[in-house]
Amino acid sequence: MAKMTRREFMKISAGAALATLLPKSLFSAKNANGPVIGVAHGDNAKLVSAAVDLVGGIASFVKPGDVVCIKPNLSFASNVDCGATTNPEMVKQMVQLCLDADASKIMILDHTIQDPTLCIERSRIEVAVIDKKVNLVTLQRERQYAEVEVPGGKELNTIQVAKAIQNTDVLINMPTAKSHSATGVSLGIKNLMGLIWDRGYLHRVNLHRAIAELATVIKPDLTLVDATRALTSGGPGGPGKTVILNKVVAGTDPVAVDSYTVGITHWYKKAFTGTQVKYIRAAADLGLGEIDTSNMQIKEATV
Repeated sequence: MAKMTRREFMKISAGAALATLLPKSLFSAKNANGPVIGVAHGDNAKLVSAAVDLVGGIASFVKPGDVVCIKPNLSFASNVDCGATTNPEMVKQMVQLCLDADASKIMILDHTIQDPTLCIERSRIEVAVIDKKVNLVTLQRERQYAEVEVPGGKELNTIQVAKAIQNTDVLINMPTAKSHSATGVSLGIKNLMGLIWDRGYLHRVNLHRAIAELATVIKPDLTLVDATRALTSGGPGGPGKTVILNKVVAGTDPVAVDSYTVGITHWYKKAFTGTQVKYIRAAADLGLGEIDTSNMQIKEATV
């Protein structure tokens, strides 16, 4: 069977998004032991490949000739070492994996909150542009977006989503693990806000529910959280307390990835679970994934 492109997926996203509101048992062939979460720890130079291997390997996601979008968090012109932006070395490793899988084009993209030139410079993301197939794109113009319906949305009826991900084969979400003044933490699902035009609108409605509704129409093929260093207070822009964890967390279930990652460190000097983070709980309530870590298959590797 021919592989469905993301362009084709977005055309039927209305039906797909509505389907996520129905009982998962009608549609899911999920392993009886729950979604797989790959957790790699140790040598930062090997973390991405190790984590991806734990969830099936890059060939499970990227096929020869695919166009790939990689979405790191580049929103703030912050010192890269504080953890407010995705570690550029992790993005570079993912780019190399996609090149090894013979992707035809790779776009690294984000809609930055602060000045894009400063965000690029201070995030050091240009180290990931290692081949002529790799392009760095800042989504700063409204014409780079197209409107998408959000069926069943209470906070969002439509949303302007980056055209780039609507016309790609593979979307890889690469957030950094950090605290956030409005949502408690900012992980994978929250990182999707960098793919819409008017992110401010989400702050004018019920933010937590709106983030979850956004995840019904933007569905990464793979989420990989950079937890090499976590900004555990002072987020989203920092500075704050930064904890060195030397971890990467990977999975295809965005709720499971976020819920697991919440538990790998303390935030604001306290322990939290995914159910205590409103946007993660809202996404689980919409049927977008598993929130209970006891229902997940946790696979770990030390490299």
